[in-house]
Amino acid sequence: MSESAPHKWSAPTSLRPIHSTLSIPGSKSATNRAFVLAALGDGISRITKPLLARDTELMLAALQKLGCEVTRESDAILISPMKKAHQDIEIDVGLAGTVMRFVPPLTALSVGVAHFDGDKRARNRPMKTLIDALKKLKISVDDQSTGSLPFSITSDGIVQGGEVLIDASESSQFISALLLVAAKFKNGLTIKHNGGNLPSLPHIEMTIEMLKQVGVIVDSTMKNIWVVKPGAIKSRDWLIEPDLSNAGPFLAAAMVTQGEVTILDWPAETTQAGKAWREILSQMGAEVSLTTTGLTIKHSGEIKGININLANFGELTPILVAIALFANSKTQLSGIAHLRGHETDRLKALVGNINAIGGDAEETSDGLIIRPAKLHGGIWKAFDDHRMATAGAVIGLGVPGIDVDDIQTTSKTLPDFEKMWTSLVNV
Repeated sequence: MSESAPHKWSAPTSLRPIHSTLSIPGSKSATNRAFVLAALGDGISRITKPLLARDTELMLAALQKLGCEVTRESDAILISPMKKAHQDIEIDVGLAGTVMRFVPPLTALSVGVAHFDGDKRARNRPMKTLIDALKKLKISVDDQSTGSLPFSITSDGIVQGGEVLIDASESSQFISALLLVAAKFKNGLTIKHNGGNLPSLPHIEMTIEMLKQVGVIVDSTMKNIWVVKPGAIKSRDWLIEPDLSNAGPFLAAAMVTQGEVTILDWPAETTQAGKAWREILSQMGAEVSLTTTGLTIKHSGEIKGININLANFGELTPILVAIALFANSKTQLSGIAHLRGHETDRLKALVGNINAIGGDAEETSDGLIIRPAKLHGGIWKAFDDHRMATAGAVIGLGVPGIDVDDIQTTSKTLPDFEKMWTSLVNV
């Protein structure tokens, strides 16, 4: 399966406060959900201002193999519904959690055989919960009893549905993957989570809200239970919000350099996990203001260490850790044990990288502790993880000599990152 070649990059250092106003490309999470719902719709859907990056291009490629017609316009993608049958197809999931988890249930609604595989690291990402759930729903999955990629799904296009009990404590995407297709099951679907704390709840909230906008109501009145009745999924036009998680590195630049950064078109209300930046950076000493123009982060003085549970906002961890390295006191993060199953083991990777450049970081059972220390230059390993790479860029602003070993991995969700970052620093 296709993987980008490593591209070593010397992170630029800023000798003065950064002042910038910029736009961020669309939300990856919302884009790929809109793409899936378009495939299930009753007509053509238009998705305006979608993110076009590796993860979303992999999703589009998968949908085209399922018979969706994809038309590209200057700022929009048009998608027709998937066909009722498909050829013997191969789906490249790359390292994208949304593709490896959202597409398999989708293929079960079309007659044919679909083979799934991805990047080498993708085979280490948690998949057993979804594979087992599909098997419980009488969907034929051949995974050689590994519970991981690669695997194949053979389907007659009809899924009875009913009720399924799963442990989604490793990823909220297992819940979202089933919710997105549940209305197309003959008897609908009741999902019951039975396990540890459910991470990243805003992502489930996003799925439920987007389903509502296409006429699917999810009953979530009972804790850890989601009920979807069978019914139609309407096609519609989507306008994708900026990716607030991808805004993190640019907001962090204001913190690290004692500057001011404004992200245009920041939504007043949103289900994105990145909404938490407002509260988090305020706690760390920033002046935070939201207007009709956008969100502005202004910082002067010292950065404050914090103690925070990030269970709902785990994807913000690498950038928050990068900021915390410049704080005047200890930062302790909890509720993020599930990050060990992301693109890489993010907790282990962060600790290893930080300590290699003179930092003081340690893992806990469900998080990290970051203590103030004098940092020096060195290699910052990306581990094929876009958020690790951007964290290295943030650290480089205040620490000369940081070399990110593979900046190209940012193409996963932000293909113009290098250009945007260089422009930010050189404004």
